[in-house]
Amino acid sequence: MKFSPALQPATLIKRYKRFLADIELPDGSVTTIHCANTGAMTGCAEPGNRVWYSTSDNPKRKYPCSWELSETAAGHTICVNTAQANRLVVEAINKGIVTELTGYSSLRTEVKYGSENSRIDVLLQDESKPDCYIEVKSVTLLQDGRGYFPDAVTTRGQKHLRELKEIAESGKRAILFFAILHSGIENVSAAHHIDPDYFSLIREAERAGVEILCYKAVLTQEELYLGHCIKFNR
Repeated sequence: MKFSPALQPATLIKRYKRFLADIELPDGSVTTIHCANTGAMTGCAEPGNRVWYSTSDNPKRKYPCSWELSETAAGHTICVNTAQANRLVVEAINKGIVTELTGYSSLRTEVKYGSENSRIDVLLQDESKPDCYIEVKSVTLLQDGRGYFPDAVTTRGQKHLRELKEIAESGKRAILFFAILHSGIENVSAAHHIDPDYFSLIREAERAGVEILCYKAVLTQEELYLGHCIKFNR
C-alpha cells in the first residue's frame, strides 16, 4: 500500500483524548491530528518521537491529518494507525503473499457472523473448501525483545476468540491473524501478564482448531506491506 500524497514528518508533543495528538511541524507550528489507535499505544507515543502523518482531502473531516507512523528512540518504526492492518492483510491475500490463505475464489470484509453478533474482518470462500473466517489484530507492543498482544485488557478481543472457537468447532476454518506493525518485533506471544483471560481463551481456541498466523509488515514513509511470516510463541 503506497501513501498518496506522501507522508509528512513532525515531532510528537502529546497524545490525548484517545483520538487526538498534537504535533510540531518542521516550521515550528503546532497542529492537531487524528489518532485512529484507541489502544494503550505503550511505547508508541513518547513525546519527542518523530512521527509521520497523512493528509485527507475530505472537506468534511474536522482533523484532515492522520497519524500513521512513529519512530522510536531505539530506531524502530511503528504503524500506529490500526485501521491499516485490515487493508494490509487483504492486499497480501489478494497478492498471494499469505501462502496459507491461497486458493479461494471470493474475499469479503466486515461480514456479520457469530453468536455474539460480530463482524469478521475477512471471509474467504470457495466451492471446493470450507469457508475461512479471519480476525485481524495489529501488534505494536514490544517488551523485553518480544512482541505481545494485547497491550491492554480487551473484552472485545476475548469475544472474537470465543466466536472463532465456535467457527472452528463447526468445521469451518478460523484464523487469528496477527499483523506485526513494529519493525523491532521478531516473534509474538499472547500477553498473559496484561490480559490473563485473553491468554486462556487463545489456548482454548487453538485446541478447538483455530489457526494463528503472524506476518510482519515492512514499514516505510513511502509504503506499507506485509512481508514474511514470523513465529507465534505458545
